[in-house]
Amino acid sequence: DKRFSEYCKGWSREHDRAYLCEMTEQYSFSLTTFSPSGKLVQIEYALAAVAAGAPSVGIKATNGVVIAAEKKHKSVLYDETTITKIEKITDTIGMVYSGMGPDFRLLVASARKIAQEYYLRMKELIPVAELVQRVASVMQEYTQSGGVRPFGVSLLICGWDDDRPYLFQCDPSGAYFPWKATAMGKNYINGKTFLEKRYNEDLELEDAIHTTILTLKESFDGQMTEQNIEIGISNSAGFRKLQPSDIQDYLATIQ
Repeated sequence: DKRFSEYCKGWSREHDRAYLCEMTEQYSFSLTTFSPSGKLVQIEYALAAVAAGAPSVGIKATNGVVIAAEKKHKSVLYDETTITKIEKITDTIGMVYSGMGPDFRLLVASARKIAQEYYLRMKELIPVAELVQRVASVMQEYTQSGGVRPFGVSLLICGWDDDRPYLFQCDPSGAYFPWKATAMGKNYINGKTFLEKRYNEDLELEDAIHTTILTLKESFDGQMTEQNIEIGISNSAGFRKLQPSDIQDYLATIQ
């Protein structure tokens, strides 16, 4: 009868859903095989590792670009001077990450090698977009090769090129995007929501630094000091990391 027919339809839908979940689990350990739903599940797991990582923020201003990251230590016994979240790639390009630190270290080495090879061949610094594309290609290779796993990091790459600032994000899938402002890592949704409210096209570099610190504070647990955040800027003078004394001055004006 009609009630039995509706019951069978409901059972069929639940059965299909359970079957799909079971099949997805079977494919979750394979990187190079698509699941029946059309996903590479290991890449989604890599993105989950990024979302669980320390927050990082990037903002593009009219006269430069700023990147920043939370740098908390698991123990007070760490020598904090040896731990960095932001790395210089060339005189004009810097990089920060959210996710797994060891994976970032390998990508930094690859990016520096790519930049140096370009310089030896072309006798000029590599353009920001060119470096981003090549680093993204390295990350993409790890999504379709056997015996490897995706990188557990997302990158923010900033730089100054052709008299203008650039800010890109690279994800574990090998996809890359240009941004005006973005946030990654833990509570990144709150960070992006905050940036959507505070960002405007006429933002100067000094204001961008303040906005970056305020964005990090949105998801920061405890007292923010010059020792547990890191900030880098790129403008017409090149890329540099701010000294702890400079960060302390910015924190003083905000607090």
